[in-house]
Amino acid sequence: MAAPEKVTAPVENITPFHAIFENRDSRGRIVLVCEHASHHIPENWGGLGLSDAARLAHIAWDPGALDLARGLARRLDACLVHAPVSRLVYDLNRAPDQDGAMPAKSEVYEVPGNANISAAERAARTQAVYVPFHDDLHIEIARRMALGLAPVIVTIHSFTPVYFGNPRAVEFGIIHDADPRLAQAILTHAPEGLNAQMNEPYSAADGVTHTLRLQANPYRLPNAMLEIRNDLIATRADAEAMAERLAPCLAAALDDLSRGAV
Repeated sequence: MAAPEKVTAPVENITPFHAIFENRDSRGRIVLVCEHASHHIPENWGGLGLSDAARLAHIAWDPGALDLARGLARRLDACLVHAPVSRLVYDLNRAPDQDGAMPAKSEVYEVPGNANISAAERAARTQAVYVPFHDDLHIEIARRMALGLAPVIVTIHSFTPVYFGNPRAVEFGIIHDADPRLAQAILTHAPEGLNAQMNEPYSAADGVTHTLRLQANPYRLPNAMLEIRNDLIATRADAEAMAERLAPCLAAALDDLSRGAV
């Protein structure tokens, strides 16, 4: 008889990592979701074998995204839902069967703790991180629908200005899945002086719209994914300044949507 698979952290020994909510009592339509808000790697996973520098690098989280999301939530009276752990433990914007959910390599960085993990370990992480987060988010969206708040789902991300050695000119990316209406309206109202592009630096074809597909599309809720180049939100002050620029853009896009202008 074959030996049972070795599991680094059995699911029964892991306390579930639930979504973190801010401004939950808001009455605004927008629900902001920040799946890559944290670079925290719980001790269950032993740092994943990464150096301190790698654990703080963009591979582990989206620098500035949470500060930006908080600034937008305050200005738009929006509910904010964000992740408590690093995307290297589990990338909450990836389905459990996607390789990127627990990547063994991210850009040029090896992630030793994700190399050759067993199916049982993948299932344990999915149950401990992915399931609680998305269940919590789903419940909140359903609650807001029942209250008649007609939720609009907007995910907030940041991206590195240089990828595999190639500089990126885009500063503000607006990504859509099956329903392009909100993304088109946001692009129409993008702040002057900001290089805004549709479906850049990623698109749904790259598998980056999982949260939108899971949480918004089944209910036909308007949705979009926003990507901000992380050098533009590198400090809290920078993130606040960007929130000040983007909040009117989102408000105008939401108005267009409400009026049926898109």
